[in-house]
Amino acid sequence: MTDERSTLQGRLARYARVGTAMGGVAARVAGERFLGIKVEREAHAAELRQALGGLKGPLMKVAQILSTIPDALPQEYVQELGHLQADAPPMGWPFVKRRMAAELGPDWQSRFAGFEKEAASAASLGQVHRATHHDGRLLACKLQYPDMQSAVEADLKQLKLLFSVYARYDKAIRTDQIYAELGDRLREELDYGLEARHMALYRHMLDGVDGVHVPDVVPDLCSRRLLTMGWVDGRRITAFKEADLTVRNRIAMNMFRAWYIPFYEYGVIHGDPHLGNYTVRPDHDINLLDFGCIRVFPPRFVHGVIELYEAIRTDDEARAVHAYEAWGFTGISRQMVEVLNIWARFVYAPILEDRTRTIEETNSGRYGQATAAKVHEALRAAGGVEIPREFVFMDRAAIGLGSVFLHLKAEINWYRLFHDLVAGFKVEDLAARQTTALAAAGLAARP
Repeated sequence: MTDERSTLQGRLARYARVGTAMGGVAARVAGERFLGIKVEREAHAAELRQALGGLKGPLMKVAQILSTIPDALPQEYVQELGHLQADAPPMGWPFVKRRMAAELGPDWQSRFAGFEKEAASAASLGQVHRATHHDGRLLACKLQYPDMQSAVEADLKQLKLLFSVYARYDKAIRTDQIYAELGDRLREELDYGLEARHMALYRHMLDGVDGVHVPDVVPDLCSRRLLTMGWVDGRRITAFKEADLTVRNRIAMNMFRAWYIPFYEYGVIHGDPHLGNYTVRPDHDINLLDFGCIRVFPPRFVHGVIELYEAIRTDDEARAVHAYEAWGFTGISRQMVEVLNIWARFVYAPILEDRTRTIEETNSGRYGQATAAKVHEALRAAGGVEIPREFVFMDRAAIGLGSVFLHLKAEINWYRLFHDLVAGFKVEDLAARQTTALAAAGLAARP
C-alpha cells in the first residue's frame, strides 16, 4: 500500500494552489477594515470560487459547517466556498485503477464480479463506484483521492490565516476552538477504517429503530483509504418536495429519529446532515450514507442541551448559565447569557410549543439571517465570546437538519417528538449505553 501520510511536497503544492486565492481574501478583508478599501464581497467571493473550483478536498466541507455559525466568516465567502464541490469532476479510470491497486493489490479486479469505471458520485474527499460482489450483492466502493492528508493540512493552515485576519477587526466571535474542532474532525474523515467503525456504531444505536437504514460494511474489501459497503437504492429528498403531506411528514420523522435517538440516548451525533448524505427509499424510510463526520459528546453535554431547553422554556437565567457551562462556555456574564439566549430561542423554537407546526414559522432562512445578525452585533457589544468545540457540530446538525425540514415543509408536533425522546433522561443511563455502544463498534471510550 502506498504511503498516504502528509508530505512536504504535497503541502507545498496545495499551498501554491490555495494560498493565492485565500491570501487574496485575507488581503481584501484586511484592506476593507484598515485601509478603507471598499470590497465588493459578492464579486470577490465569486472570483474565489472560480480560482478554487477545480480543487478537491476539505474546503467545501469547512464552508458548509461555517455557514451555520453566525459570522465566523463573511457570508459571501462561505456561500461561494459551499458551492465548490458541485463544480469538481470525478477522477478518471486511470486514477481509479492505480488507487484500487494501491489499496487491494494488483489483482484487485478479480475480487469483484464487476466494477463500474464511471463514478456514481463524487464528494469532497473521495468518489463512489458501483460494483458487484461474487455472491451477487451490489456494492458501493468509496475511494479516497490521493494526497488528501496534505490537502487537509494545507487548507486548514489557509483557513487559520483567514480566521486570524478577520478576527483582527471583528471581535464578536473568537474562533480558536472552532478551528481546533474542524481540524480534528477533518483529520478523522481521512480514516475510512474509523468510518467503518462509525457505521458499526450507528447500526448498534439504530437497531430496532423504524424508518432508518445503515449499509453493511464488507471488511475484506476495505482499507484505510477504501470503504466498501452494500449498495442501497434511494432518491434525493428534493424529489419529495411536492409529495403528499403524509409522505413528507413520514420522511421528516425518520430524519428526526436518525439524528436525535443517537444523540439523546448515546451522546453521538452525525455532524453533516446535508442533502447528499442520505436518500429516501421507496417505502419512505431513509438510508444514511456517510459516517466520516461523527461527534461523540460527554454525557454532561447532552444533559446541558436538555437543561438549556428547560431554561429557555421557563426563563430561568441561573439554569441557563449552568447549561452554557455544560456546553463549554466559560466566564459568561449576564449580558452574554441574554445574547446567547437569542440564538438558543431561535434553535429551540420548534420544540417550545405543544402544537403541530412547520419549521418555517420561526426557522426560515431570512429569519435565521436576521437572528444571526442581531446576535453578532450583541456579541460584539458584550466583548465577544469564544465558541466552545462542542457547539460547532451540535449547531451544524441542528441548523442543517432544520433546512431538511424546510425543504419538506413538514407539519409535525416537534414538541411531542422531543419530549417523548427525552422523557426519563438520566446522565448515568446515557453514560452506560454510550460505553456499551462504543465497545461494540470497536471504538475507544471518550472522556
